[in-house]
Amino acid sequence: MNNNETVKQPEGNIIEIKGLEKHFRSGGNEVKAVDGVTIGLQRGKMIALRGSSGSGKTTLLNLIGALDRPSAGSIIVDGVDVSKVNGNAEVKYRLQKVGFVFQSYCLITNLSALENAMMPIELLNPRDKQRVEKAQKLLERVGIDQTRQVRRPAKLSGGEQQRVAIARALANDPPIILADEPTGNLDSKNGKRIVELLRSLTKDGKTVLIATHDADVAATADIIIEMVDGKIMSINN
Repeated sequence: MNNNETVKQPEGNIIEIKGLEKHFRSGGNEVKAVDGVTIGLQRGKMIALRGSSGSGKTTLLNLIGALDRPSAGSIIVDGVDVSKVNGNAEVKYRLQKVGFVFQSYCLITNLSALENAMMPIELLNPRDKQRVEKAQKLLERVGIDQTRQVRRPAKLSGGEQQRVAIARALANDPPIILADEPTGNLDSKNGKRIVELLRSLTKDGKTVLIATHDADVAATADIIIEMVDGKIMSINN
């Protein structure tokens, strides 16, 4: 796919999904992790994908983020047909269009908080002379001061590690943040702070998708999408 090629989608929607399916083989049986999902998601909203383990919410996030490929259907994200990107175009899509926040943080243990936050910038534009300053400002924005920026993940609390992960997700200023159970390893106090931080990103026009089984986390979203067995059962605005 040409990197400059864009696909039209309804105005106001940043994500347009049609007939999306993802099938896996398990013990000789076919499992439909995502089963015929069709939905449009609005720009600048916080959207919760709510469901129990195995409902398909994480698989849906992975498909939107191009970490997995659909078995059928299409995903148009900010003008990019994600189901067709591959090679360098796929890498650039992940670096430019989406930022990932995982439950387990997924920070590189032998790098400092600053180096972790700076990594996406270096991958996309290694000649960016302002990458250190950009990463420092992002970390300060999420509440990691300069004394903590030099620390490796093991020297940070769980809440601080998740804040570093959010700063890293924002490094290349993507329009979409994908967060998979971002409060799952945190106590209630830190979990609330992380949700508030993610919520604040919509003020900058970013679209935030959170996969969660937590009703309290989902309640903070503009839109709640209930998933069961790979299907969307309800959408509440």
